[in-house]
Amino acid sequence: MSENNFIKAAILTAVITAGSIVGYELWLRNHGYSVSYDDDERLWANERKEVYQPSDDEVVFIGSSRIKFDLDIPTWKQETGTNAVQLAMVGSNPVPLLHDLAEDKNFKGRLVVDVTEVLFFNGAPPFQERPTKGLNAFKKQTPSDKAGYQISHFMESNLVLLDKDFFSMNAYLKKFGFKDREGVSSGDLPFPWEFDLTQYNRQSKMNDRFVKDTNLQNQVRMIWASLGRALKAPPPSPTHLDSMFAAVKADVDKIKARGGDVLFVRTPSTGPFWMGEQQGFPREKYWDRLLKETGCPGIHFMDQESTAHFQCPEFSHLSPSDAVIFTKDLAQLIQAKGWKFTNKKTI
Repeated sequence: MSENNFIKAAILTAVITAGSIVGYELWLRNHGYSVSYDDDERLWANERKEVYQPSDDEVVFIGSSRIKFDLDIPTWKQETGTNAVQLAMVGSNPVPLLHDLAEDKNFKGRLVVDVTEVLFFNGAPPFQERPTKGLNAFKKQTPSDKAGYQISHFMESNLVLLDKDFFSMNAYLKKFGFKDREGVSSGDLPFPWEFDLTQYNRQSKMNDRFVKDTNLQNQVRMIWASLGRALKAPPPSPTHLDSMFAAVKADVDKIKARGGDVLFVRTPSTGPFWMGEQQGFPREKYWDRLLKETGCPGIHFMDQESTAHFQCPEFSHLSPSDAVIFTKDLAQLIQAKGWKFTNKKTI
C-alpha cells in the first residue's frame, strides 16, 4: 500500500470510528439514558481522601447500598451545613471500612454507620471483596493512577456509552445469556440500568422510569429473592458474634479516643425483605446488642413515626423523592441524639 493510500485509509477509519461513537452516544441519549459513573474502587478511593476535614464541616457515611440510595447528599448539606462523604459500598460488609478509619490516626471526625444485618454480620469473603479493592486503590495510588483517574472522570462525565456495566461490548455479550463454565461465576446480576444511577459524589438513585414501572421493580425483587435463597445459611454462632462485637467495639473506641463520634443507623426496608430480616436477625440479638456493646447512639427507622412509614419500591431502597424526606428526618434525629451542626444555615 502506498503512503498516500495508507493516509486515506487511516482518515477513513478515524471518520468511521468517530461517527460510530457519536451515533451510539446520540442513540443512548435519545432513548433516555444519561451519565452514570462506574462505582468502582477508583471512584471510592477518590472520595476516601476527603475524610480529613474538621468534624464541623463534614460527616462520613459507611454501610452498604441502602445509605447510598437513602441519603440525599444535597439535602444533607442544606439541612446541616456539612458535607457528606459517601463511602458505603453496595453488596458489602462495612466493618472493614470501620476498621480502616479506626486505624487511621488522622481521622478524628464524625461517622455514621448504616447497618444492613445480612451484610454487616456476615464475614464471608465475597462481602469483603469491594472493601479490599477500594482500600488497596486508596493506599497504593501512584501519580499515574491519579492522572488516569482524572482523564477517566472527564470522559465519563461527558459520555453515556462509557457505562461499562450496561453499554460496553462485554455488557452486551452478557445479555445473550451465556452460562458461566462449571465452577466459575462472573458474579454479575441482571439489574436494570434504571435501578442504580451513580453520581460523582457516589450517591445512588433510581430514575423516574424505575419508580413508575412495576415490571422493573419486580425484576429487582426477583434478584433479591434469588440472593436470599443463595445466601441462606445458619445464623452466626455465639462465638462468632462475640468476636465480631468485640472487634467493632475496639474500632469504635479508637475513633472516640481521638475525639471522633460514631452513630449507627438502620435504614428502611419493607415487605418480604423486612419480614425476613426480622426473622433472621432478631433486633434484641443484633441491633440492640450493637448499641449496648459500643455505647453509641443509634437510629432505627421503625422507632420513629417520621421514618417508619416509608415504602421501598423494590423492598430495600428508597425512591429519590423519599430519600429527600428521609434525609431531612435523619438530620433532625441525629441532632436530637446530641450531634450539633454549627454550620447549619438558619432562615
